[in-house]
Amino acid sequence: MTRLSEEFKKNIKDKMMEKFHYNNIYQIPKISKIVLNMGIGEAKEDTKILDKAQDELSLIAGQKAVKTKAKKAIAAFKIREGMALGVSVTLRNKIMYEFLDRLINIAIPRIRDFRGLNSKSFDGNGNYTLGIKEQIIFPEINYDKIDKVRGLDITICTTAFNNEEALELLKNFNMPFPATETN
Repeated sequence: MTRLSEEFKKNIKDKMMEKFHYNNIYQIPKISKIVLNMGIGEAKEDTKILDKAQDELSLIAGQKAVKTKAKKAIAAFKIREGMALGVSVTLRNKIMYEFLDRLINIAIPRIRDFRGLNSKSFDGNGNYTLGIKEQIIFPEINYDKIDKVRGLDITICTTAFNNEEALELLKNFNMPFPATETN
Protein backbone atom coordinates (compact mmCIF):
# COMPACT_ATOMS: atom_id res chain seq x y z
CA MET A 1 0.00 0.00 0.00
CA THR A 2 1.35 3.43 -0.87
CA ARG A 3 1.95 6.21 1.61
CA LEU A 4 -0.83 8.49 0.34
CA SER A 5 -3.47 5.77 0.13
CA GLU A 6 -2.66 4.84 3.72
CA GLU A 7 -2.90 8.50 4.73
CA PHE A 8 -6.28 8.73 2.99
CA LYS A 9 -7.68 5.72 4.82
CA LYS A 10 -6.34 6.71 8.26
CA ASN A 11 -6.67 10.52 8.43
CA ILE A 12 -8.19 12.20 5.40
CA LYS A 13 -11.46 10.22 5.47
CA ASP A 14 -12.07 11.27 9.07
CA LYS A 15 -11.29 14.94 8.33
CA MET A 16 -13.64 14.99 5.34
CA MET A 17 -16.42 13.23 7.31
CA GLU A 18 -16.05 15.75 10.14
CA LYS A 19 -16.07 18.82 7.87
CA PHE A 20 -18.90 17.91 5.47
CA HIS A 21 -21.05 15.72 7.81
CA TYR A 22 -21.63 12.87 5.37
CA ASN A 23 -24.29 10.29 6.27
CA ASN A 24 -22.30 7.40 4.82
CA ILE A 25 -18.58 6.71 4.43
CA TYR A 26 -19.12 6.00 0.73
CA GLN A 27 -20.09 9.65 0.18
CA ILE A 28 -16.55 10.75 1.04
CA PRO A 29 -14.86 11.90 -2.18
CA LYS A 30 -11.71 10.16 -3.31
CA ILE A 31 -9.33 10.41 -6.23
CA SER A 32 -10.49 8.06 -8.99
CA LYS A 33 -7.79 8.59 -11.64
CA ILE A 34 -5.05 10.92 -12.85
CA VAL A 35 -4.72 11.62 -16.57
CA LEU A 36 -1.47 12.98 -18.07
CA ASN A 37 -1.72 14.47 -21.54
CA MET A 38 0.90 15.96 -23.83
CA GLY A 39 -0.22 17.58 -27.09
CA ILE A 40 2.50 17.66 -29.74
CA GLY A 41 1.60 20.00 -32.59
CA GLU A 42 4.93 19.52 -34.42
CA ALA A 43 4.21 15.78 -34.74
CA LYS A 44 2.41 16.35 -38.05
CA GLU A 45 5.77 17.00 -39.74
CA ASP A 46 7.96 14.54 -37.84
CA THR A 47 6.63 11.40 -36.13
CA LYS A 48 9.93 10.82 -34.28
CA ILE A 49 9.05 13.76 -32.03
CA LEU A 50 5.93 11.89 -30.96
CA ASP A 51 7.96 8.78 -30.11
CA LYS A 52 10.33 10.83 -27.90
CA ALA A 53 7.38 12.49 -26.15
CA GLN A 54 5.80 9.07 -25.61
CA ASP A 55 9.01 7.77 -24.02
CA GLU A 56 9.28 10.84 -21.75
CA LEU A 57 5.65 10.62 -20.62
CA SER A 58 6.06 6.89 -19.98
CA LEU A 59 9.08 7.66 -17.77
CA ILE A 60 7.16 10.33 -15.85
CA ALA A 61 4.02 8.25 -15.34
CA GLY A 62 5.61 4.87 -14.66
CA GLN A 63 3.43 3.13 -17.25
CA LYS A 64 3.31 3.15 -21.04
CA ALA A 65 1.73 6.17 -22.70
CA VAL A 66 -0.48 5.81 -25.78
CA LYS A 67 -0.56 8.01 -28.87
CA THR A 68 -3.74 10.04 -29.32
CA LYS A 69 -5.16 10.71 -32.76
CA ALA A 70 -7.02 13.66 -34.26
CA LYS A 71 -10.80 13.13 -34.29
CA LYS A 72 -11.48 15.56 -37.12
CA ALA A 73 -9.56 16.88 -40.12
CA ILE A 74 -8.68 20.60 -39.93
CA ALA A 75 -7.41 21.92 -43.25
CA ALA A 76 -6.14 25.23 -41.85
CA PHE A 77 -3.74 23.37 -39.55
CA LYS A 78 -2.90 20.65 -42.12
CA ILE A 79 -4.31 17.95 -39.84
CA ARG A 80 -5.98 14.85 -41.19
CA GLU A 81 -8.43 12.62 -39.34
CA GLY A 82 -6.62 9.81 -37.50
CA MET A 83 -3.23 11.58 -37.51
CA ALA A 84 -1.29 11.00 -34.25
CA LEU A 85 -0.85 14.37 -32.49
CA GLY A 86 -0.30 13.69 -28.81
CA VAL A 87 0.35 11.19 -26.05
CA SER A 88 -1.73 10.36 -23.01
CA VAL A 89 -1.67 8.04 -20.02
CA THR A 90 -4.31 7.28 -17.36
CA LEU A 91 -3.15 6.27 -13.90
CA ARG A 92 -5.29 4.42 -11.37
CA ASN A 93 -4.91 2.78 -7.94
CA LYS A 94 -1.35 2.21 -6.66
CA ILE A 95 0.50 3.88 -9.57
CA MET A 96 -1.83 6.90 -9.27
CA TYR A 97 -1.02 7.42 -5.58
CA GLU A 98 2.72 6.97 -6.21
CA PHE A 99 2.61 9.55 -9.00
CA LEU A 100 0.61 12.00 -6.84
CA ASP A 101 3.17 11.60 -4.05
CA ARG A 102 6.04 12.35 -6.46
CA LEU A 103 4.13 15.28 -7.96
CA ILE A 104 3.40 16.94 -4.61
CA ASN A 105 6.69 16.29 -2.83
CA ILE A 106 9.30 16.32 -5.60
CA ALA A 107 8.07 17.86 -8.87
CA ILE A 108 5.97 20.85 -7.76
CA PRO A 109 8.70 22.26 -5.47
CA ARG A 110 11.04 22.25 -8.52
CA ILE A 111 8.79 24.59 -10.55
CA ARG A 112 10.48 27.89 -11.28
CA ASP A 113 8.92 30.98 -9.54
CA PHE A 114 6.27 28.85 -7.84
CA ARG A 115 3.71 30.69 -5.72
CA GLY A 116 1.09 27.99 -5.20
CA LEU A 117 -1.45 26.25 -7.39
CA ASN A 118 -4.51 28.03 -8.74
CA SER A 119 -7.55 26.93 -6.74
CA LYS A 120 -9.87 28.08 -9.54
CA SER A 121 -8.78 25.36 -11.98
CA PHE A 122 -11.65 23.06 -11.08
CA ASP A 123 -14.20 22.16 -13.75
CA GLY A 124 -17.35 22.34 -11.60
CA ASN A 125 -17.59 18.56 -11.17
CA GLY A 126 -14.69 18.16 -8.74
CA ASN A 127 -11.91 17.54 -11.28
CA TYR A 128 -8.69 19.59 -11.08
CA THR A 129 -6.46 20.34 -14.07
CA LEU A 130 -2.89 21.52 -13.68
CA GLY A 131 -0.68 22.69 -16.53
CA ILE A 132 3.06 22.06 -16.34
CA LYS A 133 5.23 24.18 -18.66
CA GLU A 134 8.38 22.04 -18.47
CA GLN A 135 8.62 18.27 -18.22
CA ILE A 136 12.11 18.62 -16.72
CA ILE A 137 10.70 19.25 -13.22
CA PHE A 138 10.31 15.48 -12.89
CA PRO A 139 13.54 13.80 -11.72
CA GLU A 140 12.96 10.83 -14.07
CA ILE A 141 13.75 13.03 -17.07
CA ASN A 142 17.45 13.35 -17.85
CA TYR A 143 18.02 16.98 -18.84
CA ASP A 144 20.86 16.09 -21.24
CA LYS A 145 18.80 13.62 -23.27
CA ILE A 146 15.74 15.76 -24.06
CA ASP A 147 15.48 17.40 -27.47
CA LYS A 148 12.95 20.10 -26.53
CA VAL A 149 11.25 21.35 -23.37
CA ARG A 150 7.56 20.41 -23.57
CA GLY A 151 4.59 21.00 -21.34
CA LEU A 152 1.93 18.61 -20.16
CA ASP A 153 -1.51 18.70 -18.56
CA ILE A 154 -2.31 16.75 -15.41
CA THR A 155 -5.98 16.16 -14.60
CA ILE A 156 -6.88 14.80 -11.18
CA CYS A 157 -10.36 13.23 -11.34
CA THR A 158 -12.24 12.89 -8.06
CA THR A 159 -15.60 11.51 -7.04
CA ALA A 160 -16.55 14.84 -5.41
CA PHE A 161 -19.82 16.44 -6.49
CA ASN A 162 -18.58 20.04 -6.31
CA ASN A 163 -15.40 22.09 -6.31
CA GLU A 164 -15.44 22.83 -2.57
CA GLU A 165 -15.26 19.15 -1.61
CA ALA A 166 -12.57 18.45 -4.21
CA LEU A 167 -10.48 21.42 -3.05
CA GLU A 168 -10.67 20.24 0.55
CA LEU A 169 -9.71 16.71 -0.52
CA LEU A 170 -6.64 17.92 -2.41
CA LYS A 171 -5.66 20.28 0.44
CA ASN A 172 -5.73 17.27 2.78
CA PHE A 173 -3.30 15.52 0.40
CA ASN A 174 -0.99 18.58 0.95
CA MET A 175 -1.42 20.09 -2.52
CA PRO A 176 0.18 23.56 -2.27
CA PHE A 177 -2.81 25.89 -2.67
CA PRO A 178 -2.29 29.44 -1.34
CA ALA A 179 -3.83 29.88 2.11
CA THR A 180 -5.02 33.47 1.50
CA GLU A 181 -7.02 32.61 -1.63
CA THR A 182 -10.71 31.82 -1.14
CA ASN A 183 -12.83 29.79 -3.46
